[in-house]
Order: sequence, then C-alpha cells, then structure tokens
Amino acid sequence: MPIRWRDAMNQALYGPDGFFVAGGGPAAHFRTSVHASPAFTTALLRLLTQVDAALGHPPRLDVVDVGAGRGELLRALVGLAVGVSGEPAHSGRSGLIPAWSGSPETLTPAASARRSPDEPSSVTVRQSLAERVRFTAVEYADRPENLPEEINWTAEIPDGITGLLIATEWLDNVPLDVAVHTEDGWRYVLVDPDSGMETIGEPVTPDDLDWLTTWWLDLTGSPSATSDPDPGLTSTDATSGSESGFRAARLAQGSSLTARSRPGCPETPHSNHRAEIGRPRDEAWANAVRKISRGLAVAVDYGHLSGDRPVDGTLTGYRGGRQVPPVPDGTSDVTAHVAMDSVASAGAAVARCAYSMVPQREALRALGADGGRPPLSLAGTDPAGYVRALAAASAVAELTDPAGLGGHLWLRQPVGIPLGSVVAR
Repeated sequence: MPIRWRDAMNQALYGPDGFFVAGGGPAAHFRTSVHASPAFTTALLRLLTQVDAALGHPPRLDVVDVGAGRGELLRALVGLAVGVSGEPAHSGRSGLIPAWSGSPETLTPAASARRSPDEPSSVTVRQSLAERVRFTAVEYADRPENLPEEINWTAEIPDGITGLLIATEWLDNVPLDVAVHTEDGWRYVLVDPDSGMETIGEPVTPDDLDWLTTWWLDLTGSPSATSDPDPGLTSTDATSGSESGFRAARLAQGSSLTARSRPGCPETPHSNHRAEIGRPRDEAWANAVRKISRGLAVAVDYGHLSGDRPVDGTLTGYRGGRQVPPVPDGTSDVTAHVAMDSVASAGAAVARCAYSMVPQREALRALGADGGRPPLSLAGTDPAGYVRALAAASAVAELTDPAGLGGHLWLRQPVGIPLGSVVAR
C-alpha cells in the first residue's frame, strides 16, 4: 500500500529491522569523512580545543555525536584525546596534520621560556582535557560490542550539553516527505515500500506548503528568492552549489564504497517540479541546538541553497558501496541532500546568534588540514618521511576534494559563546 515518503523512510531506516538499526552499520555500505581519513578526527579534536577555550575550560566538556553509526568517530576521538596507554596524545602524532604554533599541542619557544617551573606544561593541559571530556553517541542501534567504556550510548540527544555537538551526515537521513508540483498545486508523492513505485497523493498541509513556498519554489514555479527570513540572526559565507561540487558524482578514493555525493537516481520517476520537504530536518536541527547550554553545534552534510535547488530532487539509495534506486524496504540507505540554509535559519532562531556555513575543504584547511604535497627535497633527505607525508597529503586531499567529500557543507552554530572564537579563518 503506498504511503508518504516520510513514513516509508522512517520505517526503512529506523524500524526494528531498519537499515541503521540492524546489520553491520552504514560503514559497510558507504564512505563518509569519518571513514576516509584520521585527518578528519584530528581536525575535530582541534575544533574541540577551540570550543574548550571559548567555554573557559569547564569542569565537564561534552562531545556528542548525533547519528553515530557504530561509534567510529568517537572511538577515534577517544584514542586521540586519551591515547592508547591512557596518556594524552598529540593530535599531530599521526603526521596527518602538524601542530601549529601556539596550539594546545605545542608551545612556542617564547612561551616555553616564559613558563615557570610550577606552570602546567602543554602536556598537562591535554591531560586536563582528557580528564574533563565526556563522550556521548546518539544512535538507535544497540551499543556495539567492545565500544570503549568512555563512550556513553543513548538513543536521544541529552539535555544540558556544554561543549561540542557533531552531526556528520545525520540530517540527510532525517525522514522527510517528497512533493510534486501539479496543475492543482503541491501534492505529496506516495511510495510503495516494497517496490519503490510512486504515485501522487493528497495536497500538502499548510505547514509544508509554507515551507515549500519559502524555501523551495513559489506557486508560480519560479525559484524562491527568500534566503533567510531573519537576516539579523544569521550570517553565511557559503559558496553556491555549483562552486562547491554538491551535485558532482565520483567514487571515493581508495575504496570500493561510494561517497554519498550524487543527487537523484535515473530509475526514479521525475517531475518538472519535484521537492523534498525539509521541515522535519529544520525541526531536528533546532531540537539539537536547543539541547546545548553553551557550546557549538556542527552539522556536516551534502546540501543545496536557495536559488540552486535541484529540480528533480536528490532522493537516492546506497547499498554495498553502490548507488541504487531509493526503495524504502530496509535493505538500503535512503538519503536526500539537505536544504542547509533552511536548517541553518531554524537553528539560529533557537540559539539567537549568528551561524557560519562553509564548504568542508575550507573548514578543514582552517583547522590545519591543507592536503599540500610535501616538498620534493624531503625525498632526498628523508625518503621514508617523504612517503609518509605524501600518503598523509593524499588522505587529506580526499577530504577536501570539492567533487567529493570536500563538497560537504559545514554548518557551525554557536550557543552562548562568540562565533569568532570557534570559527578559524
């Protein structure tokens, strides 16, 4: 029996036998930044130290990963922050991102000279961070075996977060409805969960119609000119979709798994005006921001902006490293790109302060991941070091490639702290 896409996605992804609840988890089917390179986690650790400083080094520092998969990101963060022996680990230890002067990982020579014998060293500062940080994974699946005991596992975002909330490719899997613009106006698209066959259903509700005319298309079929209903609350320096590669397609480097970067699916019926109604995602992000007492919320996802919405939508599926038709039967991922400006506006209305939105390649480079090749002269003086540095640069290059993972948008929403203190430029 055909049902609305939001209901079909919810059951297919998060039902008892849903894609994200049963089986080995999303890492077996597609490749995200977390899976691609340790450089991503290293950059997030640096961001965490910035948030910690902006908060004044609170006695408890939360790190909450929403849509945690099987805990891959937090496992890596625990390893970096605590180290395998319980000692604090330098974030540049892997060589993927060298520590920068004056960072928590290093002291400048002048600072070292000024430090008195009784003053804590940079290592002591990192120990303090390791002692104060609390990791929480938010996921509907059962807690994985052998997950480090430092990681709390829960199905709901906790209240009163002080620290960093991370949502990496979470919003694109928040279930939503699909609509088509007909001669009678906007109507829901219905889908048969078993076959994926679509039919046209009833007219959309007033709330969904308001979202569509504000953020997707007005009733005349022209692109909406609205970019933000309250510009005084938000700011954005995101580039356009065409510049950021949101609609590009490519295989993830070094893996048979596909980075989820391709919109649409040729097997899916199309309309001249097909839309994915992002209102549930706005609400989900606003709720996540509302859970933060003080700190920073970061959403990392493929997305599009007003004026550059995809005419056919972006709904598609992934299974076993391949893009497949979006059949909501629970055997594959069903995903759609995020209307990031709409989500950003909803979060800013809750936080009542400005947000920042930039492509992933810009965000990571600001955190030290530039992907630059090592100087050729290093090959003559330290051949092994040159090979290691070259491999590290290749890993970062995948994260910053605008035609792949680098096409992600980073939405950064501070709560109760200055935007500039956690947005490196």
